[in-house]
Amino acid sequence: MPSRTEPQSWRPLALIFIAVAVTLRLLALGFDRTDLFVDEVQYWFWGQNLDFGYYSKPPLIGWLIRFVTDLAGSDAAFWVRMPGAVLHGGTAYLLGALASRLFGREAAIWTVALYLSLPFVALGSVMISTDTVMAPFYAAALLFFFRTADTRRLSDALAVGIFAGLAFMAKYAAIYFLIGSGLVILTQPGLRPGARNLMVMIAGFIVTILPNVLWNLSHDLTTVSHTMDNAGWVRDGAAFDFGSMAEFFFSQFGVFGPVTMGALVIAYLRPKRGAHIALVLFSIPALVTVTVQALLEQAYANWAIATYFAGVILAAMVLPRLGRWIALGINVILSLLLPILIVLAPWPLSGAGDPLLERYLGRHALSESILALADQEGLPVVSGNRDILADLFYIGRDRDVALYAMPETGRASSYYAQNFALPETVAGDVLVLGARTPRCEAEKVEGLVLEGLYEGASLAAWRVSSDCLRSLGRD
Repeated sequence: MPSRTEPQSWRPLALIFIAVAVTLRLLALGFDRTDLFVDEVQYWFWGQNLDFGYYSKPPLIGWLIRFVTDLAGSDAAFWVRMPGAVLHGGTAYLLGALASRLFGREAAIWTVALYLSLPFVALGSVMISTDTVMAPFYAAALLFFFRTADTRRLSDALAVGIFAGLAFMAKYAAIYFLIGSGLVILTQPGLRPGARNLMVMIAGFIVTILPNVLWNLSHDLTTVSHTMDNAGWVRDGAAFDFGSMAEFFFSQFGVFGPVTMGALVIAYLRPKRGAHIALVLFSIPALVTVTVQALLEQAYANWAIATYFAGVILAAMVLPRLGRWIALGINVILSLLLPILIVLAPWPLSGAGDPLLERYLGRHALSESILALADQEGLPVVSGNRDILADLFYIGRDRDVALYAMPETGRASSYYAQNFALPETVAGDVLVLGARTPRCEAEKVEGLVLEGLYEGASLAAWRVSSDCLRSLGRD
């Protein structure tokens, strides 16, 4: 059973850790020399078109970025990314509160310190992502789940459902909270919330996510289809690639930190009783599921982030004092590298002479050159490349240049193709961006700036008839 009292003495020191970490990360963002990544500008663009769902993700990240940028009166990259550091600071505090409730003051302080030092937290603090937006709501759902087991209050049970729903509205990976809570309720009698509270939890969750469910039903289950595309084996059959599975699993030592990940594995192998087992049941479903996904097809390193909200408390409890200091030291070194790199970009260079952060450089320069050509030629811009379109909508937000996705047949391949495909009302020529010569009569237009990510790319701009492009899209 969790403790009915939560020691207060952990808070001052934990808040100092949080304030220092958040301040330093915001300071690094102030000197950041990288471009917004394709996903970041896409999330910003979603916020300009408020809805209850989007092509590939639920809506909360778009709403949040819109709220922050409107409040700041600026769409600058700093304000798009700024919520990340603050949200992870809040997550650290919530996880500290849970660790304090379950294991006491020392566990709370170490949980906060280790969480703030984790490599994925460092990345999510300077580059906004759905994982980062999900994090505080997932942590709050965990905290109120254990509180409900103590208090049996309907208000705490309702908070579980609402926070779990908000986590789901940030990223569908919050489904792992439902799996974990189900396993805990089935196997840990002392943590069962009671039938009435369970119904309240479920009702709170359903009401919170209902707008996105209704949006999906009214949009041909767009986001569900995209999720199935990510799990390619659902449509195309399993690959059973053990190399892919091993690559994903060992990548988690970079995501969660090498010592903290080792401690988490030990926590899984040597579960203790009570709250320790409950945290294992909350933590392990995401890691196991995504590891299997990596075996069947592929999996990105961040797909199992839901593992580590309960997992960081487990790591703090398993590690001896010296192990905690070693884990913290290694994680801090790893976490400092990224803020340093975004400030120094494009330095340092790899052995091949390319910037280490090449994928975050050159995007805005290309967009500026495309928009300049469009102004010069007096043409709307069309592209089938999601990366290019995403950045164009961001960089061209205050420009009088029409931007369109390449017309497609069948299910749309992106948010832009779904909502901003070249319409029938556009007549005459358009400026087409692509790596290959269009299958229409085309006149090449010089002037693209290809640097950073695009240096050496075979991208080109072409003057093409809009009628021809539409006819190709219908073929």
